[in-house]
Parts: sequence; C-alpha cells; structure tokens
Amino acid sequence: MTVSQHENRPYRWLADHYDTFFDFHREWFQSARNRILTRIWPELDSACDLACGTGTVALTLVARGLRTYAVDLSPRMCRLARAKARTAGASMRVIQADMREFQLPQPVGLVLCNGDALNHVPRRADLARVARSVARSLRPGGYFFFDVNNWKAFERIWPQTLLLEAPGVAVVMRGSCDRPRRRGVTEAEWFFQDPRSALWQRHHERLEEVCWTPREIRQVLRDAGFQTVRAFDSSRYATQGLTQPGCRTFYLARLAT
Repeated sequence: MTVSQHENRPYRWLADHYDTFFDFHREWFQSARNRILTRIWPELDSACDLACGTGTVALTLVARGLRTYAVDLSPRMCRLARAKARTAGASMRVIQADMREFQLPQPVGLVLCNGDALNHVPRRADLARVARSVARSLRPGGYFFFDVNNWKAFERIWPQTLLLEAPGVAVVMRGSCDRPRRRGVTEAEWFFQDPRSALWQRHHERLEEVCWTPREIRQVLRDAGFQTVRAFDSSRYATQGLTQPGCRTFYLARLAT
C-alpha cells in the first residue's frame, strides 16, 4: 500500500465517489424541496443551485423548465456536473466559484443550497458574505432555500465511525465534535485499488462544518436584505431513522421586493 497525505483538499476524492456513497439523502431532500416550495415553483423561470456538487439537483431544475445555473468551488465537481448535463442533454451553465463571492450573468428567482453546504464555509463570519452574494444574485422578491446541520447533529450524530465500500474503493470516515470551535470534523481515509497491480493506495481528506444558531442565521439574512425567513425541521420530511428532530433545519428566505 502507498500512502498520500498531500492531497488534503476537501472534495478531491469525495467528488469522484459522492454519487456512490452519499445519495441516501436524495429522496429526503427532494421531498423537502417539493413540499416547501410547492407554491413557489409556478412563479419561477430561473434558479441557481449553489454548491451544486455533481449536478443532480441542478438537473431537476432544468427538468422543471427553469433557466439554470450551477455553482461549485470544486473544479472536479464542476467537471462532473458538466459531464452529467451533457449525458442528459440538459442545458445549464456550470460556474466554478466560491459561494462567498459568486456572481451570475443574470439574477434568478431562486437560489438553492442543499446538503448542508453552508456549514462548509471556512469561518463563522463567512455566512454573512454568502448571504450578501445570494442577495445580489436574486431578483427583488426572490427566494433562498437552504439547509444546515445544527449543533444537536454535531453532538449526537457526528462522533461515529463509518466504513463505506464499493468495488475497488473504500472510505473510513471518523467524525468528532469540536465544542470550543463549534464545529463538526470528519477525517476521511480513502483506499483505492489499482486494477493493474491490485495494490491499494491511501489518501486522506479532512472536512469541517461550522455551526450557527437560528438567531445568527436569521440576523445575517435580515442584514443582507431578506424580509421573511421561515424554518422547517428536516425530520418532517425524512424517512424514519435518517435524522432526529432538531438536527437539521431547512430555511426559506425571501428577499425584499
């Protein structure tokens, strides 16, 4: 086995295997989107999937007939999203950009940011930068729909070890709760088998998630110009056992008109 430690960049290895190992939440999140946005879909003609990952959610927006942008910081995620769009024959523009300072060619009616992507910004103060960038990308009266992991999730769910396997690849994910810094930390050890030599390579990834209180989130959104903010506990939409009440919250905020 050979060991590589220098690729300690988030999403370098996760990107290639995200759809294999982390699609368990797809139906859960789709159910929440459809139910929470039921009255909003008919008035939309455009949307942006912020932190789009491999593009799965963005393609559902295209399927609704929306002019769609997909934004992600990871070059690899962007390449995968573009490839997925080409395979599907879908028209959407994928933009590599930081969610703290992204810009769209035209304002949209809805910005989505699902999969606790907002928890992944490096610093607590970055939430305000994201909110301002989202507000600039929305037309007046536009909507921002996102979800976050709460402190209860970091305390009760994060501190565990998971082993995920597929042919030729395995990952051991060790989670911990950093209470002084109010963060969840995941140390991921990836193992890949070379099909030619049958030897295995090991790669390390570290991911951190920042936690905010509901009060902090609401204040940041109001400061960025959002007029109304509604919160929905994710356990209302999840299959039994996927989450617990209070661990994840979906938010729907509307920009002032």
